[in-house]
Amino acid sequence: MKNVTDSFLSAGHWPSAGSLGFNTDILATNPINLSVVLGVLIFFGKGVLSDLLDNRKQKILNTIQNSDELREGAIEQLEKARDRLRKAELEAAQFRANGYSEIELEKINLINSTSKILEQLENYKNETIYFEQERAINQVRQRIFQQALQEALGTLNRSLTKELHLRTVSANIGIFGTMKEITD
Repeated sequence: MKNVTDSFLSAGHWPSAGSLGFNTDILATNPINLSVVLGVLIFFGKGVLSDLLDNRKQKILNTIQNSDELREGAIEQLEKARDRLRKAELEAAQFRANGYSEIELEKINLINSTSKILEQLENYKNETIYFEQERAINQVRQRIFQQALQEALGTLNRSLTKELHLRTVSANIGIFGTMKEITD
């Protein structure tokens, strides 16, 4: 190893005329060295770099294609969701309309049934009043009849004597006897 180092050191003292050697001038050697290194890198790294770029390009294209497919799928799902939303809104509007019409129908039915019930109650009330009036009238008639009967009996008992009683009974027996002869 020491020999290799010595050869590099001794190469620094070589004369520059027509021979190959190391140039120790930093400003003059850097662009040349860089151009040589870049040339070697470009020559040998061209294939690797183009492969890397092609792979990267393919990955980017695949990613773009996948995102396009995902976007199209998302657009399709969005359209389906919009269609379902439109259908749901239409159904909701129909339910609302049907619900309102059913509510109105129920309201009308309730009003009609309530008016029928009220009419029946009014009829029952009128019948009850009429029945109570007739009952009251009959009670008054019975009392009046009883009072008249009691007064008539009282008058008869006061004015009927035994003699008048016997004459009335005899007259009635005579009338019955005559009626019996006519029928025989």
